[in-house]
Amino acid sequence: MGKPTGFIEYERKGNRALDPAERVKNYQEFYTPLSEKERKEQAARCKDCGVPFCQAGCYIDGMVSGCPLNNLVPEWNDFLYRGNYQQAWHRLHKTNNFPEFTSRVCPAFCEAACTGLLHDTAVTNRDNERAIVEYSFEQGWIQPQVPSVRTDKRIAIIGSGPAGLAAADQLNSRGHHVTIYERDDRPGGLLMYGIPTMKLGKNIVMRRIHLMEASGIKFVLNTEVGKDISAQDLLRQYDAVILACGATDPRDLNFAGRDAEGVEFALPYLRSSIRSVLDGTEIPPVLNAAGKNVLVIGGGDTANDCIGTAVRQGCKSVVQFTRQACLPLERPADNPWPQRARVLKTDYGQEEAAAVFGKDPRMYETKVKEFLKNEEGKLVGVKGIKLKKKKDAKTGRVKMVEIAGSEFEIPCELALIASGFQGVEKSTADAFELPLDGNGNLPTTSEKNHATSNPKVFAAGDCRRGASLVVWAIREGRETAKAVDTFLMGYSNLPD
Repeated sequence: MGKPTGFIEYERKGNRALDPAERVKNYQEFYTPLSEKERKEQAARCKDCGVPFCQAGCYIDGMVSGCPLNNLVPEWNDFLYRGNYQQAWHRLHKTNNFPEFTSRVCPAFCEAACTGLLHDTAVTNRDNERAIVEYSFEQGWIQPQVPSVRTDKRIAIIGSGPAGLAAADQLNSRGHHVTIYERDDRPGGLLMYGIPTMKLGKNIVMRRIHLMEASGIKFVLNTEVGKDISAQDLLRQYDAVILACGATDPRDLNFAGRDAEGVEFALPYLRSSIRSVLDGTEIPPVLNAAGKNVLVIGGGDTANDCIGTAVRQGCKSVVQFTRQACLPLERPADNPWPQRARVLKTDYGQEEAAAVFGKDPRMYETKVKEFLKNEEGKLVGVKGIKLKKKKDAKTGRVKMVEIAGSEFEIPCELALIASGFQGVEKSTADAFELPLDGNGNLPTTSEKNHATSNPKVFAAGDCRRGASLVVWAIREGRETAKAVDTFLMGYSNLPD
């Protein structure tokens, strides 16, 4: 695979990012691809591993090691090194419906499991993937795939995020008639209105949507199930229904002053910014960070996206509270390869905040104690408190507890709650008369069957597994498509 001595001859070199202080001036994607010669050299670093954990996608010590889609990483790296882009594309597309998405927003579990990390650095799999798919688009190899034969089966998919799109793509390839219902005015789900444009350009999303439409998949926009169309009508009109509606019920914070004007959830904030970029409309004042001291609460990808967005809007300052301790810079001894390394990650938004304001925005082991508001009920500050680890004497579990006397205050006119999600919106489950599990998700009869308590209704993506990643959503969509195909036809030749 690749060049036998490539990992010795070439150092890791990723796509070039624009300077943080420069890229915050707009909302465009900011990575510049390497030259073809440089890209082939990066692909040459992929070695002939005895066991390529990069494509394993298995759980080790409670964390996924390798690609959840089981991407054939060594194979397409080999073709890329040899300049055979077309074969590289065929191997890449065999397991991944939308590499143009994952190569932009995936955390690259494949790289975290790369054998190169034993003594050096990982192969640039994600950048290589992006090079393959974008070159394939440029060459016109990626075209609408219209089935030569159609069945008489009709399937409705609720939600046009990555899980719904992947399920639709697979089922359409089998010749079934697929219609996707989306309550927003644009398709894509969180690909469109949850991930900022500088991270995933919306022209990239719409390029794929247009391909799917040309392949025969129908999109019905501005249509909410239970409001604009009933679940009962869908069940009468279609042979199967897939719920791929995400897990968008936000987890709230029950602190004093929570009702202050200026305390907002992260997702509506991001949506307003993205819509402003796409439509050229003004951002509602309460959701505009311009000239404000901003606090982002949470430590995940959504929190980082809020930071990057606030900086671009011209915030006065930005601080991030996270309850967790700062991770080490190097892999600890009790976290061996091929486990995913528990090390400090500084993402694009945090880099940009540091470049603009001169310091990392993160405050570790910190939580909100109180939101401070003025007489008009507007947010003017936040009282925070420091935390420390404490082991419960009875259960042995470690939890974060407040440190007495460690309270402090910071000025704040906009606080964004990015502390995760607590499952699917209940209205969707109620519309189909489906129960929710203890985590607020739609339970299914088995891990891969994806059928709910109603055998005609299936669940895929975040609404089934909880808020997760695009790569997991695509896998869920593919698995659900196979389960639905088997339900309708009695067998399936679709891959997982």
